[in-house]
Amino acid sequence: MLPARITFFLLAAALLAAAPAHARGTIEKVRITGLDKDDDAALIENIEVSLTLYEAIGKVQGESRLEYLLSQAERQTRQALEPFGYYNPVVKVEAPRQGDTLQVVIHVDKGEPVRVRQAEVVITGPAVRDRYLREDLGDFRPREGEPFDHVTYEASKVVITRRLAERGYFDADFTQRKVDVTRAQNAADIFLSWDSGGRYNMGPIRFNQDYFRDGLFEPLVYWEEGSYWHEGKLDRLRESLTKLDYFGVIDIQPHPELADDDWRVPVDVNLTLAKRNIYSAGVSYGSESGPGVRGGVERRYVNNRGHKLNTQLDYAQKRKSLVTSYRIPAFRWLDGWYTFAISAYDEQTRYIDMRNFKLIGSRSGELNEHWTVIASLNALRERWRYSSGDPFNDAVYQSSTLVYPQLTADYVDVDDKAFPRRGFSGNATLRGGIEGAGSDTSFIQADATLRWYVPVGEADRLILRGQAGTTRTGDLVAMPPSLRYFAGGDRSVRGYAWREIGPRTPAPDKYALGAKHLVVGSAEYEHYFGGGPWGAAVFVDSGSAFDDGIDLHTGVGFGVRWKSPVGPVRVDIAHGLNHPDSQFQLYLNIGADL
Repeated sequence: MLPARITFFLLAAALLAAAPAHARGTIEKVRITGLDKDDDAALIENIEVSLTLYEAIGKVQGESRLEYLLSQAERQTRQALEPFGYYNPVVKVEAPRQGDTLQVVIHVDKGEPVRVRQAEVVITGPAVRDRYLREDLGDFRPREGEPFDHVTYEASKVVITRRLAERGYFDADFTQRKVDVTRAQNAADIFLSWDSGGRYNMGPIRFNQDYFRDGLFEPLVYWEEGSYWHEGKLDRLRESLTKLDYFGVIDIQPHPELADDDWRVPVDVNLTLAKRNIYSAGVSYGSESGPGVRGGVERRYVNNRGHKLNTQLDYAQKRKSLVTSYRIPAFRWLDGWYTFAISAYDEQTRYIDMRNFKLIGSRSGELNEHWTVIASLNALRERWRYSSGDPFNDAVYQSSTLVYPQLTADYVDVDDKAFPRRGFSGNATLRGGIEGAGSDTSFIQADATLRWYVPVGEADRLILRGQAGTTRTGDLVAMPPSLRYFAGGDRSVRGYAWREIGPRTPAPDKYALGAKHLVVGSAEYEHYFGGGPWGAAVFVDSGSAFDDGIDLHTGVGFGVRWKSPVGPVRVDIAHGLNHPDSQFQLYLNIGADL
């Protein structure tokens, strides 16, 4: 009989000899079958995230570790399907070997989803009479008969919880929060209820800052103390403070724990000043203006009353401008500004010699989140001469003085102001002057521009643009070029140079004179590759500036688009179809065109 020690070693050797030859292996690939790549993309992604098998791909594993990973794959796949309402799937895991490598295949039959059999979603307390919360309860998903999708369920729950807080029910809490899933019957029963508690009211607003005079921002608080609480009121206040551009940090903190006996919640508005001065500088180049430089300085706050001062200089070879504006905050009635501005402009191109000086006094105001209106009084003195080939030294100049009120309205209702894909934007201007009341001639002028953004697919968009303007005057000669209509250029009819379309002087010079009327239409389609930042565009523009009979000019072209961090960048090449001065025109624009 052999000693025990020898017997033990012989037995261990026999077991090792009987073990599989490939005690170690490598998972080369994991495939999921049985699910549609398009309709079930979210399910597939969740399974891939949940499977620990993916972490082992390409790594040598011991036999016991492989067996453990494969044994967990079925359970993890089942759990990954449950958030989408599939509680009874059929999952089969296969792992055929090819030498020391494994090709793992997970067959999934998701089966029928669990559906909501019963849904009791209620709110008790004063909020039961709140119209908006009743609407949220009516919109709660999933409803009876619908698949029990966890993501949809949680999102609906969050909507109501947030609405309670938004509308001042700070004491709201769940009284029941339960979902019973009966796998055998593919049924889910939802039991969800809140007790809203009482609704709090708007309390005193405390502006905490150490520079501006006391009471300066109180007119921005448009509601009465003691009115019902609504988060939107504070959002409007934050937006108004942001637009002032005084502050680097705006922190609004309500304190429901400090509410008084009338349920009024005090609010602290903590304001941190931004840097006082902003300096800007750059270079420019235009086919008409030539090379140039730009610079400016803006003083965000001149004094503790919130006044602002801004000066901008654009000095190019053939075109120069200087604008200085002084703004005073106007919080009463409508958020906005009183602005007093002085501008000087000088242009000496190959076809015109023009100088003007302008004084402007205006009041701007926001009617609502979409409309902004500016009413102004303008005094303009302009001198000009069109070139006809004669030396400018012997020029005979015309001049005009106009004093006129002007009303401008801007409208923006888009999904994204940086890159709109859906919605409308536009602006309209009405101005007029009377001869003898500071003006050399009587006139009335109106123009408007409308842009319509239409989404196409997941990332593309169609942009439709229309522009029209008209002038009524008995003396067009007295109307300075800065108030006449021209067509052509990147914001008008592409394929033609700026001011190329419209009444012109006789040959051979054919310089643009400006017109009484304007009409322009444009259609542009933008396609973005893979939904990414790079895209391409095709477009067609048509329009004219005219006095009597309209003579439409059409341009077509294509361009490159880039959603850059500083805004959309557009590079276009266009060709005019009506004998343009140049065969092709190149345009570069940066920023959203609203």
